Amino acid sequence: MYEYVAFDLETTGLSEEDDEIIEVGAVKIRNHKIVGKYNQIINPHRLLPYQIIELTGIEQELVDRGREKEEVLREFYDFCDGYPLLGHNVMFDYRFMKTGMNQFGISFEKDGADTYQIARTLLKNEVKSKSLGSLCEYYHYVNQAAHRAYHDALATVVVYEKMQMQFPDEIRIFEPKQLQFRPKKQSLATEKQKRYLNHLLKYHKIKDNIAFETLTKSDASKYIDQIILKHGRMS
Repeated sequence: MYEYVAFDLETTGLSEEDDEIIEVGAVKIRNHKIVGKYNQIINPHRLLPYQIIELTGIEQELVDRGREKEEVLREFYDFCDGYPLLGHNVMFDYRFMKTGMNQFGISFEKDGADTYQIARTLLKNEVKSKSLGSLCEYYHYVNQAAHRAYHDALATVVVYEKMQMQFPDEIRIFEPKQLQFRPKKQSLATEKQKRYLNHLLKYHKIKDNIAFETLTKSDASKYIDQIILKHGRMS
């Protein structure tokens, strides 16, 4: 694979249905050279979990100044249009990206390669852990900012290119394959979520025409976090 876009996401959690993307990082490669870079912070309109701040170093203030999700996803769509994707455990990031694209009516069908799966096949005995950090260490590459999207995408490129050099005869395993994932329909908000949201609105005297009948779990969580972030919790 000589032309591809390596990408990585940082998110508020592990569920593409209930969590949000907070950072998109990508590197466009052509003939083993970087020909494009992309890196954007997204405002999730919710509070970041403490463990995510600790892991990524991304603070609440940074995402609060971030861009809107639809703008970034449409830009990323254009950035990688016509290119297969590369990722480390690529299906995690692809699920989030495709679910997000689906929310805005964007068809996102891609082929891709996965450095994690490739390493599991080719480096069975050489490296005990197939994490991106372990593979970087194996190939003597220093990731300047692990768990930040752009730098992890760049590290994925290095690992992929190094593996191709190490195993020049294993051409087929490096070829992209169709990434298959169908986003689930958004689940409606629970009665507990709707009651709590309604109490928050009344407590803070907020007038907002929220369509409670069609409110999804994800949107309910987002509204609740927005209100608490701006006005505080109920005493």
